[in-house]
Amino acid sequence: MNKVELIDAVSNKTGLSKKDTKDTLESILEEIKQALVKRDTVSFIGFGTFSTAHRDARVAKVPGTNRDVNVPATTVAKFKVGKSLKEAVAK
Repeated sequence: MNKVELIDAVSNKTGLSKKDTKDTLESILEEIKQALVKRDTVSFIGFGTFSTAHRDARVAKVPGTNRDVNVPATTVAKFKVGKSLKEAVAK
């Protein structure tokens, strides 16, 4: 499912217009993004938790060669699956 298909499905379920559904979804995604930029955690009980993690700089090997590559430090987004979602997917 892509973003357009999600908007269609939510619009059909809620009775909201596709434009209102799209605006709402984009607002939610923007708020999640802004929270992660501020290094906050976003939790949806039963669904999952969005967070960030710091990765230190390191030296990595390039597969198939003898070269080393310096990988800079970075911050990455993480998602931990909640119990209800994990159980629903496992069925």
